[in-house]
Amino acid sequence: MKRTLLAVLIGAFGASAWAAPTFVNGIAIPGNAGDQFGTGVNTGRLGNFSDLYYDPQRKEFWGLSDRGPGGGTLSYETRVQRFTLKIDKATGAISNFKIAQTVKFSNDGNAMDGKAPSPGNVLGNSFDPEGFVVNPKTGKFLVSDEYGPSLYEFSRSGKLLRTFKTPANLIPRNAATSEPNFAGDTGNDAGKRTNRGFEGLAISPSGKYTYAMLQSAMLDEGGGNGTYNRIVKFDNATGEAVAQYAYKMEESGQGRGISALVAINEHEFMVLERNNRGLGVDSNLGSPNKKVFKIDLNGATNLMGSDLGSTADDIAIAGGTLPAGVNPVSKDTTPYLDLAADTLADLDNLVPEKWEGLSIGPMLDDGTFLMLAGTDNDYSVSQLAGSSTQYDIYFNGTSRIICDIGTFNNCRTIAAGGGNPGGAFTGGTDGYRLLPGVLHAYRTGAADLANYVAPVSEPATAALLLSALGLAGWSGRRRR
Repeated sequence: MKRTLLAVLIGAFGASAWAAPTFVNGIAIPGNAGDQFGTGVNTGRLGNFSDLYYDPQRKEFWGLSDRGPGGGTLSYETRVQRFTLKIDKATGAISNFKIAQTVKFSNDGNAMDGKAPSPGNVLGNSFDPEGFVVNPKTGKFLVSDEYGPSLYEFSRSGKLLRTFKTPANLIPRNAATSEPNFAGDTGNDAGKRTNRGFEGLAISPSGKYTYAMLQSAMLDEGGGNGTYNRIVKFDNATGEAVAQYAYKMEESGQGRGISALVAINEHEFMVLERNNRGLGVDSNLGSPNKKVFKIDLNGATNLMGSDLGSTADDIAIAGGTLPAGVNPVSKDTTPYLDLAADTLADLDNLVPEKWEGLSIGPMLDDGTFLMLAGTDNDYSVSQLAGSSTQYDIYFNGTSRIICDIGTFNNCRTIAAGGGNPGGAFTGGTDGYRLLPGVLHAYRTGAADLANYVAPVSEPATAALLLSALGLAGWSGRRRR
């Protein structure tokens, strides 16, 4: 019924009026902005955004903060932010970003903490949230994690309700001993790479399945230079994985990986791929690549229980070749959207490094959809491995400096190619500011998303679907 009614709506508005996705505008959220718990680095500085999600039933935007400042070196009570935007329904322009609610994640009264697991073979409550969706059937939160990799279900107040079962072949481990190391790659030769767990998360419009996607290739399937990573299909009723699919990434080298997964319908998705180039806390500005591709799971080989074969196969996979008879998900050769093509003056027209959030938003007045893309600014704080001391990162358009948190004291240059402190900075600090979070607004419509199905509860009524698409009262106005 949902698909039929959506097709009727598309026909009523006239699909010929819709064009390819176009950039409307963007906003920069200051790096010192806070959430409902304050503005301090470890208490409330806003984490912009590991993922974005638009809940069409409640007309709510959610932005997921990741594991906190310092890249897992500092304790941080992980959280998700509900935010509001002013949306021009005629143009799709966005403005007036505000935090409406901050929800912290907890387990039996204990915070789900962003600090890396210690000891490394025990995951505990360590949590690096990277993907977020709302189950349309229950309203509960589903959140993916990089440390495990894990998939969790939370109440709307942030209480852990259920842990989905991670397939054994994804666990970071030593293959000979089966000993896991969730904190780093030391000793591991199989399973996901450190900090490369479940990065993308999508839920089917029916709410029956959740899809979690590894950021990049597993250690035993190419590792840092691997061409293929995996999409895992979970049954929401049982909490069990029922399928795994191979996904071929576009770019070679330069820290390639995926950052977001968005459902178009029950089998088609959008994938946001990016490298680690651009304006960020520990990257360089050269050759940023941030693209969105459409994919289709139909016809892809289910790889459940398979490591894609022998050592010889692993070598072939690292070189970009799948074993005979294994079909990856189909993927458009032409990018659906190039996020690096549009920049903001507030960032001195630089391309942010970490485009990590992507969401299909409400329908606009002419029937086109708002699409929202967002960045993760890592709290504008350094990520010095193994250090309990971290620093603020400031930029001025041509260079970055590193200073004591909350001040311009003890400022230093940044060593080439990363976020490590360099020599003393002796220049003036006028014009330097913390790295902002960025939201981009795009218009997209039936020519691009002809098969889009909004996630709504079953059974879907006409009134509910119209409301989910932001068209409450439309049918009555149409008849007059």
